[in-house]
Amino acid sequence: MTWNAFHHRGEILQAVIDAADSRLDGILPMDIPGVPETFASELDLIGALALKWHARLSGNIERELMAQPLDLEAAISNAWRVSSHEAPGIRLIIDHYTESPSDPEMAAALSRAQEREWLKLASAAGLASDNSAPAIRAGERVTRNARVGLPAPVPRTAGAPTVDVVDSPSLVDRIRAVLAA
Repeated sequence: MTWNAFHHRGEILQAVIDAADSRLDGILPMDIPGVPETFASELDLIGALALKWHARLSGNIERELMAQPLDLEAAISNAWRVSSHEAPGIRLIIDHYTESPSDPEMAAALSRAQEREWLKLASAAGLASDNSAPAIRAGERVTRNARVGLPAPVPRTAGAPTVDVVDSPSLVDRIRAVLAA
């Protein structure tokens, strides 16, 4: 892929993300100009969107773990919620096509990607350290907890004060309490 083709693909992908975020219908926007010429199939496009999702999620996990290192599961759930809030169109597309894939190849690819995400979440939350079925279930639980019954996420930006969704004392407050005891 040439440098120009790489940038063109990035521009088309950003147009797809913008359309997905404005439509919020969970359907791949294959009608965006340049998509059919740039992406070989729906699977190719959803793969690029999934890569964007996982990169965003990974970055948010790192930020959350820096801000809230003692409550790992809450930090990981908040990172998932923040990612979902920042990329709602991508998340809806991944959810829609995971539940209703357009073909068996897409079903297999999205199922594998979902399991890998659950394993990553379980590992980051300190709930598992292997690739076992219990680890997958632990990651699935983290995702389920992030999706339901929790307050809206608070996106973290560089230099902005951190506000945790889970009301807990800061690390400094915890250290002070230990030293005072």
